[in-house]
Amino acid sequence: MLALRKARRKLRMGTICSPNPSGTKTSSEVCNADWMASLPPHLHNLPISNLAIPGSHDSFSYWVDEKSPVGPDQTLAIKRLARISLVKKLMKKWSVTQNLTFREQLEAGIRYFDLRVSSKPGDADQEIYFIHGLFGIKVWDGLMEIDSFLTQHPQEIVFLDFNHFYAMDETHHKCLVLRIQEAFGNKLCSACNVESLTLRTLWEKKCQVLIFYHCPFYKQYPFLWPGKKIPAPWANTTSVHKLILFLETTLSERVPRGSFHVSQAILTPRVKTIARGLVGGLKNTLVHSKGWNSHGTSLLSQKRG
Repeated sequence: MLALRKARRKLRMGTICSPNPSGTKTSSEVCNADWMASLPPHLHNLPISNLAIPGSHDSFSYWVDEKSPVGPDQTLAIKRLARISLVKKLMKKWSVTQNLTFREQLEAGIRYFDLRVSSKPGDADQEIYFIHGLFGIKVWDGLMEIDSFLTQHPQEIVFLDFNHFYAMDETHHKCLVLRIQEAFGNKLCSACNVESLTLRTLWEKKCQVLIFYHCPFYKQYPFLWPGKKIPAPWANTTSVHKLILFLETTLSERVPRGSFHVSQAILTPRVKTIARGLVGGLKNTLVHSKGWNSHGTSLLSQKRG
């Protein structure tokens, strides 16, 4: 699990910036906030499944509520331990995998979002929350933040991958789908042939949001894409070397047509990893100590070559 770098830093593709009120660019450099709109014309008719699209892991976990109950994604043993206040503080250090909000990630160029959601014990209003060990913000608040960005950047396309659901019955799913409809409306792209989707066709239809729903409930709504259309193989390792080999192998073996593909460039802590770095947390124990920043840059350079 890797946290994004601070928004103040420049990403390799250009300078992070926001358009001024007139809508004109303030710099000759390409803004990450509008990188899709700034792609050269010959890429506009290419299937978007052929584009390399930046994404984030546990995208919502820039904030979690240590005062909330432990999430249903945790074991009973963890839930019992969490009755001790210090345990939740330590859990937070391992649950937060991002340091940028949705808006900041979008402005940095992120277009794929890994989303895990859950109902919350004791909530009578059927509200759905993001979840990663501890509860995050309400899904509705996150969706509205994304929609606000898309309204201001009408040629940017996002992929919202709802791939884990916890403590959710049919009523919860209906509530979540209704929220998605309310948030994005006509921006939603109906499921169709993957190869038919290009930037130009999406721009012409004014569609900006692809929703992937890893639950049979997707069959009831035309704008919900089945989860099998966006496989995301997972290395489940703390070794950078093994991860890179896994990424190279799975990318070469991806299905050539009919689906998208997610390359999860993430390191996953094991129980002993957490035990050894309990106080240090995810960022200090797994990301910085493994030197992922230098390895990641090297991998990107190889893929460009």
